[in-house]
Amino acid sequence: MSRTAEVERVYSAIEEAAGLLSAVCSRDNVWPVLDAFGDELAEAMIVFGGQAGDRHAGELDYSFTVPSSIGNPYPHALSRGLVTETDHPVGSVLSDIQGRWPIKEHFVDAGVVGGFKKLYAHFPDNMQKVSDIADIPSMPRAVAENAALFARYGLDQVAMIGVDYRHKTVSVYFHFGPDGRPEPSTIRALLSDLGMPEPDEPTLEFAHKSLRVNITLGWETGDVIRVAFAPPPVRGLDPSALPGQLTPRMEEFARVSPRAYAGGRVNMYAVKWMRGEEFHEVCTYYQLTPWYEKILTDAPKEQQG
Repeated sequence: MSRTAEVERVYSAIEEAAGLLSAVCSRDNVWPVLDAFGDELAEAMIVFGGQAGDRHAGELDYSFTVPSSIGNPYPHALSRGLVTETDHPVGSVLSDIQGRWPIKEHFVDAGVVGGFKKLYAHFPDNMQKVSDIADIPSMPRAVAENAALFARYGLDQVAMIGVDYRHKTVSVYFHFGPDGRPEPSTIRALLSDLGMPEPDEPTLEFAHKSLRVNITLGWETGDVIRVAFAPPPVRGLDPSALPGQLTPRMEEFARVSPRAYAGGRVNMYAVKWMRGEEFHEVCTYYQLTPWYEKILTDAPKEQQG
C-alpha cells in the first residue's frame, strides 16, 4: 500500500471512531498530523481515546508511534507547521532529553477538533529517577519541588515524559511494577495531599491495578495539575465492570471502534483527577505493534487487572 493510501486508511478509521463520539472530524485538522508523521503508519501502534463528561465532549484523541527515522519529533513538528517557534522552556524539553539516555520510541498525540497537542518520549528500558528528570534544564521547577512528595509515595521510577505544547505542561509517567502497586489507602492519601477530590472505594480498587501513574505539572505553579491512574490495556475489557457509569455513547465507542488486528479488542481505561473534578477516559487500540501484541499475550493475569 502506498504512503498516501496508508494515511487515508488511518484517516478513515479516525473519522469512523470520531463519529461514535459525535466528534466532528475535520480533514484540515487531522491530515497534517498524519502526513507529518505518517512514514511508518503500517507498523505504528495507533490508539483512539475519548474522555467522559460534558467538558470533554465532542473530541476524539488519537495517538501513534513516531517513525524512528525522525529522531527528535519536536523540530519535525516545527518544520511542518504543527507548532510555532517559542522561547518558552516547553520547546526545549524533548531536545534536552535527547542524548541523556536511550529513548525506545516517541508518540504524537492529537485531537480531531483540537489538532496537534503533545509529543512523548518513552524509555521503559532505561527508567530514570526523579532527580534525573528534575536535572533536565528545561523541566518545570515543580518536578523538584514535589520530589519529596513523590518519594513519600514511592514514585521514583520514570518511564515516559509527555509534553503538551498547547497548555505548556509536562506529564511524568511513574512506573510501579507488579509488586510495587500502591494500596488503595495510599492512593487516597496521595490524592488528598494533592488537593484532589476524594474517590470512592471501587475507583480506588481500580486505580490500585495500575502499573503507572501520570502526574501533570507546569511552569506557572508548583502545584500538581492532574493525576491519572490507568491499569494496563487488556483484551476484552468490559466497560460495565468499570468504576463509574459510562454513557451509552462511550460504551459503544469502547465496544465497536474500528481496529486492524485479529483477536479480542484491546481497550484501556483511565481515571483522572484535577482540582474539583474526577473524570474517566476510554482508549481503544486501532493498531498494535508485534512487540505490543506479544506483551499482551505474555502478561500474567495479575498484570492485566
